[in-house]
Amino acid sequence: MKNTVTMPFVIQTADTFYKRFKGLMFRNEPIREEGLWIVPCNSVHMFFMSFPIDIVLLNEQKEVIRLIHSLKPWRATKPDKNAFSVLELPVGTIGDLCIRIGDTLEF
Repeated sequence: MKNTVTMPFVIQTADTFYKRFKGLMFRNEPIREEGLWIVPCNSVHMFFMSFPIDIVLLNEQKEVIRLIHSLKPWRATKPDKNAFSVLELPVGTIGDLCIRIGDTLEF
């Protein structure tokens, strides 16, 4: 069943080359009650990260097309040709909000 899921916390936008490249790198503390929307983007890397995060790949309508639970530091995802953007969230958010493929996200 497809749902609309509203993010219950602030989502920052990374929409310039520098902001997309930097993302959440070099932060010491895990993110809590915040997220980062990287647009355009179809894959992520976790180089220079010190904590895992949940990854949600979205199409242009902000529909979920792929979910990655707890991506660990020093890992990377394969590019997804159908992804328009990526939402980086605190670890556990996908499960806590019951986000599913096909859902539409609001933030």
